[in-house]
Amino acid sequence: MGILDLGSVAEALGRLSGRRRAAAAIGLGVVGAGILPPLYMFPLGFVAFVGLVWMLEGSRVRSAFWIGWLFGLGHFAVGLYWIANALMIEWWRVGWLIPFAVLGLGAVLGVFVGAAAACVRAAKLSGLAAPFGLALFWMLAEIARGHVLTGFPWNLVATAWLANDALAQSAALFGAYGLSGIGVLVFALPAALARGSWQPAAASVAMLALAWGAGVYRLAQSDDAVLPDIRLRIVQPNVPQALKWDPEARERNLEELIALTRSDGFAAATHVIWSETATAFPIWGDTPSLAARRAQVAAAVPSGGMLVTGAPRFARDADGTFYAWNSLHAMAPDGTLSATFDKFHLVPFGEYVPLREWLPFERIVPGGVDFSAGPGPQLLAISGLPVASPLICYEIIFPGNVVPEGPRPNMLLNLTNDSWFGQSSGPHQHFAATRLRAVEEGLPVIRAAGGGISAVIDGYGRPVAKLGLGVRGVLDAGLPPALSATPYARARSVPIVALAAIFGALAGWLRRRNVATR
Repeated sequence: MGILDLGSVAEALGRLSGRRRAAAAIGLGVVGAGILPPLYMFPLGFVAFVGLVWMLEGSRVRSAFWIGWLFGLGHFAVGLYWIANALMIEWWRVGWLIPFAVLGLGAVLGVFVGAAAACVRAAKLSGLAAPFGLALFWMLAEIARGHVLTGFPWNLVATAWLANDALAQSAALFGAYGLSGIGVLVFALPAALARGSWQPAAASVAMLALAWGAGVYRLAQSDDAVLPDIRLRIVQPNVPQALKWDPEARERNLEELIALTRSDGFAAATHVIWSETATAFPIWGDTPSLAARRAQVAAAVPSGGMLVTGAPRFARDADGTFYAWNSLHAMAPDGTLSATFDKFHLVPFGEYVPLREWLPFERIVPGGVDFSAGPGPQLLAISGLPVASPLICYEIIFPGNVVPEGPRPNMLLNLTNDSWFGQSSGPHQHFAATRLRAVEEGLPVIRAAGGGISAVIDGYGRPVAKLGLGVRGVLDAGLPPALSATPYARARSVPIVALAAIFGALAGWLRRRNVATR
């Protein structure tokens, strides 16, 4: 009876047209957003992707594109609603962009889902072949989304696997893109129940069980070891974004940040970590005023230790051109800056305006000069810490682009400021992407976020110490060691190419089998 009912639902979805079809596609995309952080409602993935497969069944290529695009519109507009929070900080200046940012970004990202859906139908994949085709083309669409126009691989399907620590371990083999493809396949296979076939649904459950079992085994090899002679103090001042750059509040914010840093337990710290642009003043440069500012900040450096902080950096070249960078500095107790890193993956419309000469938009971040990009991922030596790969803000959301080529770092160091997004799902989604990078690379992550979520994460993606969203305080913790390089860290695209070949071969074989048995 249940299978017959599912068949009726599948037929009803396939027959929809016009506004009803549009509403159903958008609704399924909205449901699919429920798998994302912080909800992690994993079962909703079955509803969303099974429904998408049923809607695509028998559709023409053009119709399939629009079904996929509408699904993506609902999925991304709901998943990225928190962008509106950033635009409300200075609503009188950029608030008018809210509908364009939320719905517009959802519409743009929906094109990738529409293209994946159209490819399924262009390849004439139906029946059991459709879930394999959807998994293949969704995975390829996510890869494209992570690279086209500087890329925006936010809210990959793979983040849903963080609902369980054991399930997330598969990212060490397949990376986030590969794990997304497997996730779509797991979610979509039960669509065959509408045809009276239970075996694909059983295969979906078996894949989950296998991933969970392998993850449990991997986690069983872990321990609670930390590196000797390192005591981290991550400081989370939780300054409201509206006050962060306020000329009248900046000095007070810095004084309170130093006082919070030096609160009980400071003497035991070896390394203090502040967040992205924690000092709203530049501290790099040779002028007396900058030297005085460094001397002020140096009060937060532990004796014999180091302070890592984010700060804007400014310079002029010989012809007077002014440059700005979003930077990270390592400071010694005497105020000397021993290392500097400049953010290389800038946020479009946040830190610069692409095609500025043609687009009449303002930056979300106030300021008259666009930030310049740094040279790219690099190793950073900070006295007393393992060699790090530093990443500022959303640079950590890019799979496979968080460490430089060549020698491997021993940790990831992520400074961010998620206060732009307030008490929303945005910081949770950013934190989830950070955890996935830890699993992929097998590297611990030190994460300092101005308003949360700050944490120390081990190479299995587990927070070993954490300060929640919207909390003001300090986080004192040790640093877990790096794990051996994961298969994904060693092979990069090879597992993804292998998955794509397997999905494509099975989709093609099942399509030919369907044709042969008609």
